[in-house]
Amino acid sequence: MLLLAIETSCDETAAAVVRDGREIISSVISSQIAIHAAYGGVVPEIASRKHLESISPVISQALQDAGVGMEDLEGVAVTRGPGLSGALLVGFSAAKAIAVALKIPFVGVHHIEGHLFATFLEQPVAFPFLALVVSGGHTHLYHVEGFGIYTTLGRTIDDAAGEAYDKCAKIMGMPYPGGVLIDRMAQSGNPEAIRLPRPLLRDGTLNFSFSGLKTAVLQQTMKNPVSIPGQAADDLCASFQEAVCHVLAAKTEAAIRQTGAARLVVAGGVACNSGLRLRMADLCKKLGVELSIPHPSLCGDNAAMLAVPGDYYLSHGHVSPLSLDVTATWDMDIIKESIT
Repeated sequence: MLLLAIETSCDETAAAVVRDGREIISSVISSQIAIHAAYGGVVPEIASRKHLESISPVISQALQDAGVGMEDLEGVAVTRGPGLSGALLVGFSAAKAIAVALKIPFVGVHHIEGHLFATFLEQPVAFPFLALVVSGGHTHLYHVEGFGIYTTLGRTIDDAAGEAYDKCAKIMGMPYPGGVLIDRMAQSGNPEAIRLPRPLLRDGTLNFSFSGLKTAVLQQTMKNPVSIPGQAADDLCASFQEAVCHVLAAKTEAAIRQTGAARLVVAGGVACNSGLRLRMADLCKKLGVELSIPHPSLCGDNAAMLAVPGDYYLSHGHVSPLSLDVTATWDMDIIKESIT
């Protein structure tokens, strides 16, 4: 199946043409980072307007790069949720219009489900597997038994890890988005320079919490202001990253031991983080677990990742009706019941 995939859940307008849910023919991403940087974060109304401006050119570019025409498409997969409602509506409306015009099926896909299967675009992973999804809005552990068959083992109860990265970067005076800068500066710092808390590390659950860590960074900078560039700032970044990676690795190890999982997938925007990639590699080597982390280009929001579950659902007759609407919140545990 030659599938067009569309992603507009937050501040990236993306489209991709993918064959059989595995081969990326083209992938185009239009980022709004420069626009939202002036506000220190994503402004939903501005994001929606920029999606409206970008959606047609991005889809046209994806088709041109793939060397195919609209008439060659056999299906459309699009992010239905979770995300910003206004932003989601832009991509969802475009997908419906294309499906109606071409008389081809379309399916609304869970954004995080796309992240779960991004690694399949490089190398499929055998079911079942454990998945850690870490992004700006999610820090979740899932047991994945197949497409649409997920059990949530743990989740963030407040700030997600990616959100904590960006908020702490802002506290330290870095421009938005600051997660990448923290990772870069951490490589020149001492991870043991400042002892920061490890929230929920020994609470007996697989849940996460990073708001307390963010508060600790704020208190540290109030007592000992840092200048960028500078060794003190590098040390704080390294100490913060060490605390985050420590918690993520400890909870993931507990989940592996609890489920007996032989395979681990790490996905989401924060999966680009060098410290997390190294920590997960060490953990899996220690436990004898197969590790799959997508290339950084597939970790952030992109449309190609949606084509993996999208191709599966359409190939198995799970077609979304034109009456289906977007949803800002969507429980991963009930995917199949929510598609049609």
